[in-house]
Amino acid sequence: MKQIAIIGSGPAGCYLADCLLRLMPDASIDIFERLPVPFGLVRYGVAPDHQGTKAVARVLDRVLSRDRVSFFGNVEVGRDLKLEELMLLYDAVALATGAARDRRLNIAGEELPGVLGSGAFTGWYNGHPDSHPLAIQGVRSAVVIGNGNVAIDVARILAKSATELAGSDLSPEVTAWLETQPIESIHVVGRRSAADAKFTPHELAELGTLQRACPMVQDSTALAGNNGIVETLRSFAQNKSRRASVMIYFHFNLTPIAFLGNGRLSAVQFRSADGALSEIPAQLAITCIGYETRPCCTATPANGVFANEEGKIKDRLYVVGWAKRGPSGTIPTNRTEAQQVAQKIAEEVPDRVRPGRTGVLPLLAQRQICWTDYAAWRRIDAAEVARAGDGRCREKFTAVTKMLEAAQVGQSLSCPSATA
Repeated sequence: MKQIAIIGSGPAGCYLADCLLRLMPDASIDIFERLPVPFGLVRYGVAPDHQGTKAVARVLDRVLSRDRVSFFGNVEVGRDLKLEELMLLYDAVALATGAARDRRLNIAGEELPGVLGSGAFTGWYNGHPDSHPLAIQGVRSAVVIGNGNVAIDVARILAKSATELAGSDLSPEVTAWLETQPIESIHVVGRRSAADAKFTPHELAELGTLQRACPMVQDSTALAGNNGIVETLRSFAQNKSRRASVMIYFHFNLTPIAFLGNGRLSAVQFRSADGALSEIPAQLAITCIGYETRPCCTATPANGVFANEEGKIKDRLYVVGWAKRGPSGTIPTNRTEAQQVAQKIAEEVPDRVRPGRTGVLPLLAQRQICWTDYAAWRRIDAAEVARAGDGRCREKFTAVTKMLEAAQVGQSLSCPSATA
């Protein structure tokens, strides 16, 4: 039996496991996840009002339930286990760690209260345990920097009414914050032209269906081109005479050069293509300019990803997903990529007798690591659904300790490493 370890249980890791099961009938696969719960980007990245997209978690869940797959939640490689240990215990190791670090603009004022990266903001509204409460109040104007779907998600969540958010998995705390902000305007700003925007047509068009918000284009002369995105933006440009409780303004060909404010954000300064400077007042600015992969023990990324050749980092060490290619593509992109990397692993993994999980279990016990298996994850899942109030599909636990309590683990193991 060949022993394969996958670090990360998001779409990339689960799709890779699924492909390996099909290609390698003699493989045993262990998936390690630093949180007690699986699914990564699906759980903590997909917008909470897009439950149809989040439904792919059911497909990923079936992978974790397979006989030849074991889930090790609340086990962080680098904290509880070393990558070098896994390389000794497994025939092959694949990094599916995603890209969790916000890219920075590196301009003046980026540390001001009120300036956030999209990862920090979406992690907050998705209930990620690493997120912090949003200590920003009185938001009348928000600036969203970026021209991709994450920028659209952020603008949509800020613009939606409470009734439109019904059925989501937003927490009561996030819902309360959104309801108490006097938001009047949301500015979506891109450095390049409208024709270069990376929105998908469906995501962009959805902004035109919101109850209390109206999208429009600040400068209709920027709408050169004939693709679907530009056509949708042209339809928004016709809204100039309309007024709504919340106005969503699209700006193009503006480069951010500074965040302004004394003690907290008050405006964002931009430079246009002709060198002219302008300012947009804002109490909240969210940069949606991409993400970078974090190191995994001795594996260190370069330019935001792990250097690789068609998914291979070095002998017996592979990479998939955003950690391989950067933050691009959609969730199904990971399936296609996983098939290619799985084929490479199946062809290259040598026939050697390595212990795999039989070698990992004593290490976890010795180090008193309180880990969650698939059954424990299902108990957390059931508890989150059960605690959902009216208007929510679930209420997530936002602290690791609460997840472990719901998982009913740690009764036979001491788990001093379990922290909020």
